[in-house]
Amino acid sequence: MTRRRYRRRRDVTVVSLLLLVLAMALGPTPSSAAGTDWWVPTARPAPDSQINVTGEPFTGTDAQGEVRGFVDAHNHLMSNEAFGGRLICGRTFSAAGIADALKDCPEHYPDGTLAIFDYITHGGDGRHDPVGWPTFKDWPAYDSMTHQANYYAWIERAWRGGQRVLVNDLVTNGVICSVYFFKDRSCDEMTSIRLQAKLTYDLQAHIDTMYGGTGKGWFRIVTDSAQAREVIRQGKLAVVLGVETSEPFGCKQILDIPQCGKEDIDKGLDELYALGVRSMFLCHKFDNALCGVRFDSHGLGTAVNVGQFLSTGTFWRTEKCTGPQKDNPIGGAAAPEAEADLPAGVEVPAYDENARCNVRGLTDLGEYALRGMMKRKMMVEIDHMSVKATGRVLDILEAGSYPGVLSSHSWMDLDWTERVYSLGGFVAQYMHGSEEFGAEAKRTDALREKYGVGYGYGTDFNGVGDHPAPRGADTPNPVTYPFRSVDGGSVIDRQTTGARTWDYNTDGAAHVGMIPDWIEDIRLVGGQGVVDDLFRGAESYLDTWGGTERHQAGVDLARGATATAASTEYNPFTSYAPGRAVDGDGDTRWASDWSDDQWWQVDLGATSLVSRVTLDWERAYGKSYRIELSTDGRNWRTAWSTTSGDGGLDTARFTGTPARYVRVHGLDRGTDWGYSLYEVGVHSG
Repeated sequence: MTRRRYRRRRDVTVVSLLLLVLAMALGPTPSSAAGTDWWVPTARPAPDSQINVTGEPFTGTDAQGEVRGFVDAHNHLMSNEAFGGRLICGRTFSAAGIADALKDCPEHYPDGTLAIFDYITHGGDGRHDPVGWPTFKDWPAYDSMTHQANYYAWIERAWRGGQRVLVNDLVTNGVICSVYFFKDRSCDEMTSIRLQAKLTYDLQAHIDTMYGGTGKGWFRIVTDSAQAREVIRQGKLAVVLGVETSEPFGCKQILDIPQCGKEDIDKGLDELYALGVRSMFLCHKFDNALCGVRFDSHGLGTAVNVGQFLSTGTFWRTEKCTGPQKDNPIGGAAAPEAEADLPAGVEVPAYDENARCNVRGLTDLGEYALRGMMKRKMMVEIDHMSVKATGRVLDILEAGSYPGVLSSHSWMDLDWTERVYSLGGFVAQYMHGSEEFGAEAKRTDALREKYGVGYGYGTDFNGVGDHPAPRGADTPNPVTYPFRSVDGGSVIDRQTTGARTWDYNTDGAAHVGMIPDWIEDIRLVGGQGVVDDLFRGAESYLDTWGGTERHQAGVDLARGATATAASTEYNPFTSYAPGRAVDGDGDTRWASDWSDDQWWQVDLGATSLVSRVTLDWERAYGKSYRIELSTDGRNWRTAWSTTSGDGGLDTARFTGTPARYVRVHGLDRGTDWGYSLYEVGVHSG
């Protein structure tokens, strides 16, 4: 019987071979992509860039059910459409092919003399060979700020090398657009954001076409964390939409007067959410009606400060910092081309090097926008916010136990890192060179170990920034080609597009396709531990996103309850009665007499398990005070206390304790006035 079975298989094999020969004679056979190689398109345009990665992209999850892979938490795929459309030259894709996509801006021909933004921000004379496809003599390059670095095939190479989450931040700046000499479209920021969102969906459809239809490509835009996990389980790239713009919803300020209102914010947030946006910066580069920014440094900082004045009528203003966190030093270098735009007699001010903090924090409208994002389960980006604004944002998120906070590209003071992790947030580092990246990663390594989280990188490609320079062909530990991907399943060789082949040792991170090479360089310089943390980045990012989606606003047990106090400040024009601190109105408040040893208390109406009390102080705050609990209003126990209160929004957390009465007992005032609270919240968890 065994022999008969073998004979039948042999007969079938002979017939199959005959049919195969006949098929080859009559017509083409299906490509391997139509069979097992699902990751290879069946209809890639020709000519096109090479990928130079072989092997199947990893799929599924690890033994613990967690996704694997890297996360680029900050990239700008479509910023060539921003700033008037002529600042970043070249496109991410084109239906007409690579020669149409990867060509320089018209004014850069014949030698880059008019590449004005290059020498405003980077120095030099801007001269370069403008020819892109097929020679690419001078661009893309690690130090070019104005040329396309996100061609779709290069993104594909990053995905094939292990990246599984990509955040595409829709970005623009109306003032840069208005003052730049070359543009071919409107400078309205929201118009640009809408266009960039549309083109991201168009890119998804463009790639789908190569794979045979809707939903079949590797580039998948996702709008919730479960969808992202499923995309990654299939081995594909989950693409998240974010927004990084200077005047969202028209919320600029002119001479400190906001140019938007709450209705504009609600309408804008609703529109962005409908577009698929799930993370957002409230301010970027310029102080706006929502918050103050963390400054830029050097010549770029001077140019941005000029832009701030042209947009708002005010330069950045500084004050001495009250804590260890500091904003960046303001650029002191000259930027003649930018400064020439100032009105006659107006100069960029000088700044006290001992006053490193922006005077502008989170405004009332900014707080409204933040809470609007929380209602919509969106993640807030705190990079680019001033220290004062960041502190208030973290206070609000902590008061609500809201995990949706991101620092995506090293624009946050590292002293905030533990507060971000303790909330359940996510941190990524800018795409620094391997030595600097490894050093910064080491500074926060213990915190990642403590909180059990992975790490991310924010490449900021097409975001007007430098990228890792080559360490040189003669470095003692160069990237050796070909090399294995981090998961071990793919082989990565030098990347070739047209007539140009890039080598990380001599070209650095010239474009997004060099991410796998850069990670290999980090492994060689910074060690396997850093790479392992990065490979857990996608899981940690999705943990933060999922926690944000699942967040439920806690019930405030004190809202509308009966409140009493040891004293109430008298004012003939308004009331500072104790009940004003639990009326749900952030503009009213309770205020005590101007003396120490004051208390305010609330009757919850019934005994509940209390484990968190939030206190939103007016300028008259408590430096030393304690939270006391009672079930009968006579016998009190201290649940929490501090002797170093600094005002603002405080959150007192403690072991859940049964209580009907909650008392704030002030022992030492922070000012010469009394104690004053806008709102007190009492929560079970």
